[in-house]
Amino acid sequence: MKTYHLYLLSILSGLLLAYGWFPDGMAPLLFFAFVPLLIVEQTLFNQEIKYKSLTLFGCSFLAFFIWNVITTYWVKNASLGGGVMAMGANTLLMTFVFMLFHKVKKRVGQKWGSVIFICFWITFEFMHLRWDLSWPWLTLGNGFANNNSWIQWYEYTGVFGGSIWILLTNCLISSFFTSQESGKRNRTIISIISLLVLPIIISLLIKVKYESADLLTDKNAYQKVVAVQPNIDPYNEKFTGSYTDQLYTMLRLAEEKTDSTTDYLLFPETALQENIWEDKLSQSQSLSVLKQFLKQFPKLKIIIGAATAKLYKQGETPSITARKYIDKVSYYDDFNTAFQLDSSKRIQIYHKSKLVPGVEKMPFPFLFKYVENFAIELGGTAGSLGVQDERTVFTSPDNSSKTAPVVCYESIYGEYVGEYITNGAQFISIITNDGWWGDTPGYKQHLKYGALRAIETRRWIARSANTGISCFINPLGEIQQPTDWWVPAVISGKIQLKSEITFYSRFGDYIARAAMYISLLLVIYSWLIRFRIVKK
Repeated sequence: MKTYHLYLLSILSGLLLAYGWFPDGMAPLLFFAFVPLLIVEQTLFNQEIKYKSLTLFGCSFLAFFIWNVITTYWVKNASLGGGVMAMGANTLLMTFVFMLFHKVKKRVGQKWGSVIFICFWITFEFMHLRWDLSWPWLTLGNGFANNNSWIQWYEYTGVFGGSIWILLTNCLISSFFTSQESGKRNRTIISIISLLVLPIIISLLIKVKYESADLLTDKNAYQKVVAVQPNIDPYNEKFTGSYTDQLYTMLRLAEEKTDSTTDYLLFPETALQENIWEDKLSQSQSLSVLKQFLKQFPKLKIIIGAATAKLYKQGETPSITARKYIDKVSYYDDFNTAFQLDSSKRIQIYHKSKLVPGVEKMPFPFLFKYVENFAIELGGTAGSLGVQDERTVFTSPDNSSKTAPVVCYESIYGEYVGEYITNGAQFISIITNDGWWGDTPGYKQHLKYGALRAIETRRWIARSANTGISCFINPLGEIQQPTDWWVPAVISGKIQLKSEITFYSRFGDYIARAAMYISLLLVIYSWLIRFRIVKK
């Protein structure tokens, strides 16, 4: 092949990955989207081409850049600089992983190529969930979020099962095109068909099992939930209008569906815009208004987002995200908070702990602590917010129901949400504000990622989104009563309380951890070969 052929194949890979992504793409494209790029890599592996490494870098960068830009271009609506950084950094990381796969394959041998590629890519996705520049939006297993009938087995594997499905299929199809042996090609065709069909059959059987067992229509343990969508413009209204006026507007909307039989009332992320100090909750005007509202409905529990702050007392060690008062020695932390208020005097608090890099969190604070005030302001505060270590579960006063308060970005982290389940959560409450990106694929993708959490945990989800989409999601990942985008709305529905813990909730991302350990062994082995400690 000539060099321009290689670049054309790379462009094809990028387009297939981008247009295989939902909500507007076709998921089957993902099963062969990497094939053109793998053919490029195999061509460069076999042939002596001038500037081989540079060519592979350029081809892979081009493919991944196209994928990132077409799929997540909407990030720039919140911040042009942040969007450029997110897409650029993610492209470079993907390119680095692909180059590392090529280098290790050259040392270890071609027969290990598929194992190296799959393990390295899943290790990258796993690590992308856990470091300060976390941006797991394009984890391959997320690509089936529009096809929940295919992936009911996510309750056992999580999204990394989907990533393996995509990567292994791509490797098999690639080997079909690069193999010269007719017998091997025939066996490969059988393997490809089996790999495509069997997971879907298994998923459909699981779905039938759940539906026939009537697990979705149990009348014995349900809660009546109302979710409010106030539709407050996050750019021109949310942080500039009167916080009391906004709260009364939300409560008037809630009254349309709330009655004496309602168990939970959900409001979106940062719905309360009053500056609330956590050591002075009794002085908050917003919380007083909510307590007054609760007197009408003794069994009601209100879950609502707020921006809060905590003052560190003298002698108390401040966190790494703490801010210092100018000309003072005291420190404080800002939080993106979820409250639960109920008929008891206790106010339960959870601090959002999976923060958006560059928006709510300055990456690597030990290095960049002094420039955190340049972080993008999306949520009423700028700079790094505080977090908490445990996944707090909100409990009703009589201990009869427990819910997971999941705030916005946290809903794209499978193992993270699973920690709420192992802590006793019987259903999931997602509160979010997706208005920053406008009417783009961003908020639709975010909604469907929540549906993946329903399948993984087999929990009902109630979702309150400031500008949409608010809805209920059943344990099969099916969305019910979705609201329209950018309109005030309120919905009421019945959801079940569930106590079973799925295999995935219990064991988390075990697939990714196994891939990480195998990747580490492969890297060590390649270095042993590099220094001729062992033979290939």
